[in-house]
Formats: sequence, structure tokens, C-alpha cells
Amino acid sequence: MNSGSRSAESYCVFLSNSWLDMNSRLANHRSTCRALISRFVKAGYIDQAIETFDQMINSDCSVFSIDYNRFIGVLVKHSRFDLAMHYYDTMPPQGFSLISFTYSRFISALCQVKNFGLIERLLEDMEKLGSVPDIWAYNIYLNLLCQEMEIDVALRIFQLMVRNGREADVVTYTILISGLCRVGRFEVAFEFWNAMVKKGLRPDNKACRAMVLGLCDGGKVDLAYDIMAGAIKDGVQLSISGFNTMIHGFCKLGQIEKAEAIKSSMGKNGCEPDLVTYNIFLHYYCDQLMLKKAEKLMEKMEASKIEPDQYSYNQFVKGLCKANRLDKAYLLLDVMATRGLLNAVSYNTVIKKLCSGRNTERAVKLFEEMGWKGISPNVVTFTILMDSLFKKGDTDKAMMLYDQMTGMSLFPDLILCTTLIDQLCKTSQIDRACSLFKEMLEKQIRPDVIACNSLLNGLCKASKINEGMLLYEEMDKQGPSPDEVTFKLIVGALVKHKQLSFACRIWDQMMEKGFTLDRVISERLIAMLQSKDTP
Repeated sequence: MNSGSRSAESYCVFLSNSWLDMNSRLANHRSTCRALISRFVKAGYIDQAIETFDQMINSDCSVFSIDYNRFIGVLVKHSRFDLAMHYYDTMPPQGFSLISFTYSRFISALCQVKNFGLIERLLEDMEKLGSVPDIWAYNIYLNLLCQEMEIDVALRIFQLMVRNGREADVVTYTILISGLCRVGRFEVAFEFWNAMVKKGLRPDNKACRAMVLGLCDGGKVDLAYDIMAGAIKDGVQLSISGFNTMIHGFCKLGQIEKAEAIKSSMGKNGCEPDLVTYNIFLHYYCDQLMLKKAEKLMEKMEASKIEPDQYSYNQFVKGLCKANRLDKAYLLLDVMATRGLLNAVSYNTVIKKLCSGRNTERAVKLFEEMGWKGISPNVVTFTILMDSLFKKGDTDKAMMLYDQMTGMSLFPDLILCTTLIDQLCKTSQIDRACSLFKEMLEKQIRPDVIACNSLLNGLCKASKINEGMLLYEEMDKQGPSPDEVTFKLIVGALVKHKQLSFACRIWDQMMEKGFTLDRVISERLIAMLQSKDTP
């Protein structure tokens, strides 16, 4: 702590300790009390400020509504809502009330902690007083309601706002339009759009983006395009991010003609396509195997002095692989290497294509190439290769890769863990499968029912019934909930080992959960029970 901070702290402590002695002399000096509270607040001594305010209002010092407004504002700013409400409740008996600005601050702060009950109470109190929140407070509350999908409540608050004489602005309409589109109420959203335009409010970039994106997500592409074209015609200055968002929306829905038309209109609106714009089109062209267009676009980017980045090249690699043009994909990897743009994603794309074509040996060689080119593989790389090796039956090589991966401080994700457990169980490496399952839990990777069933299947086949029962009971208590496969495995194993009482108990639990036991297993269990009862 520097000397300035120490002196400020000492001064505030001095003020605090001197307050009781000064109380009788300050009783009739409201301005002095205010100054003292202000100094405490500025120094961050909120508790001392509260103590001072309490002593002020309990003294003979004259206190006015403005003092409560200022102090409640301080408490709200520091999220001391319980105390703020305490003082708020003491105001009416004294004939005091909060002003609109303080109410607005209070409501806005309560939005941050999502205290809907208190917000509604403050709004009701304001209506009784004939007071109306500022538009920014309304907008903050409406935004929260839309984020929480409370659209009907938001519409009610909007109507209340208008009835109370507070005019909606572009921000208000943008919030409601976005919220309505999010829940699929496009017709109502369009009504709000038209109402905004009729009021003479000029939709801004955010309003256009909210409306068009919402309509695109809802499949209303033609309407979205008409609104977009109309906004541009009316001179709405859309930002480059606004254009890119809308182009992405149209590409996502396969409306490439509309996306290209918007790109062509960008210059008229004072915007030029940037790297993001080109990458959106590259993604679409490559995904749709329009590779000639993608190649021409790459050339145009370079001619426009917009250098294709790592993402650009990786999209092209992905398109080439999808079109089975591996020869050209290899050449592109070399180009990327010379430009310093190669990464694990580039290799993963080609390796995945090789593995899907059952060319695992070439994929492994490409994996080795990564090492001497200085590109570190990631979990996805190992997952692709190990899955392919397992399918090929080369478990030893797959587990060597697993050891290499963990040696690089990489741990498999849930998908790879499940694959590993399943393969280890199939190759009778139950202990290693159990160890991996335990590692998953230690690494906070929550196994799903597929992973649990894979291990349970291995335990049952290895006649480790006790361990299988423990796993089942853990699933039943902690999750994931057993499914039909789980019950079939555990009941089948219990029947096989003639543990009929346990089998019947779990069969009952199975039926309670609405599952039906496999016919072969149920008939065998019934036959064994009847045989047991026969003298």
C-alpha cells in the first residue's frame, strides 16, 4: 500500500472514530453529514458510510428525500440490495419517495442479479406514484426478459411503458424484435419492425441484423432479404459485421444468390468485403463442392490484397478432401507450409479422409510427417487415428498412440474414452479399461450411458459380476441412468451365473422404469425360477 492510500485510510478511520464525539455538534448540520458520508463512499468504506447515515437519520439532523435518494443510489451501486430495500421501506411513512432516476438505477442493478420479484414491486410502486422509469432502465429490463425467454412478460412491460408515456426508441424495438425472432414469433416481430418504421425511427445496423438474422434462422429468407434490401435502399449504414452476419445467414440456408447479391451491394453502402466475408463464401463453396468458384475466390482475395488466412486454406483443404481430390490437398498442404499456415486442423482433415477410405497406413505416415514439420497433434488427431486402427483390429498400435498422447499431457475426450474402453473390453484388457474409467472420473469427464455400458459389458463377459453390480448401482444412484441395454447386460449376466434373486430384483426395477427385458433372457429366467420351485 502506498503512502497516499495509507493517509486516506487513516483519515477515514479518524473520521469514523470521531463521529460519535462530533454527533451532538453535527446534529443540525446536514451538509456536514453529507460530506462525511461522501468521503467514506469515495474511500470505499461503505460500512462506515452506512453507520454514519444511520446515526444521521436517528439524530436531530434534518433529513430530506434527496438524502435517501443519494444513499440508496450508493447502496444499489455496491449491490447492497437488502439494505437499500430497508431504507426504501422507511421512506413512505416520512412522506419521501425515490425520484425516477434512482428508481431506474435500482431496477437496472436488480436486472444484473435477475431479481424479478423486486423489479416488479418497484414498477408497481412507481405506477402508484405516477413515476416512470427512464427508457434505458426499461430497455435493460426488456433485454433481460428476452434473454430469459419471458417474451409475454416483455410485451406486457412494453405496453405498460407506452401507456405511461415513455416513448420506445430504436434500442427498445431491436431488443423486442430479436427476442420475438428467437422464440419463432416472426409475425409479431415484423409488426414491431413496421411500427418502428411508421414512428419515423430509422432502423440501425443492430435492428436490421436482429430482424434479418431472426427471420433467416426461422426459414423466412425471402422476407429477410426484402427487409435487408429495403434498409439499404433507405440509406441505413450497415457495418461490415452486419453485412457479414447476414451473408452468413443466407449461406447457411443455401440462398447463395441472395448472399452474393448482398456482397455486390456492399460497395454502394460504403463497405468493402473483408477477410471474414470471403471466408464465409469459401466455407459455402467448399462445402457444396463448388471448388472452381472457391479457387477463383482465393485468387480474387490475393488480387484485392486480402491474404487468405489459416481458416481460408483449411476450408479449401476440406473441400478438396470431400471431393476426393487428395492429390491436390497434399499440394495445398505444401503451399500452407511455405506460408506458415499449417496447423493440426489441416492435417486432421486429410487424415480423417484417408481413414474413412481405409488408407490407415498413409494416414499414420501423414501423422508422422506432422512431427518432423513441427505441428503438434491434438486430441482430435489421435481420436481419428485410434478409431481407424481399432476398426482395423490393430489394437496394439492404437494403444501405442494412446500412450504417446498421454505422454504429451493430452487426455482423451468422452468419445475417445468410450471407444478405448469398448476396445479394451473386447480384447479382454478389463483391468486397463477399469483404470481408464477411473481416470475419466478423476479428470472430471463424466461418462455417459454408452461408456458405462461398454465397461459393464466387459465386466459381465469376464465374469466380474460383483464389479458389474457395483457399476450398475452407481449408475442408478449417481447417473447416468441405466437404459435398456444396461438392464439386459446385468440381468443376463446374473441369470448366467444363477444369481436369480438379484436378477429378479433388477428385473422389477427395470419394469418400474418402463423397460422390457429381452425375450430370450426373460424366458430363461422364468424357466430357471420354475425349475428351482419344482420338487
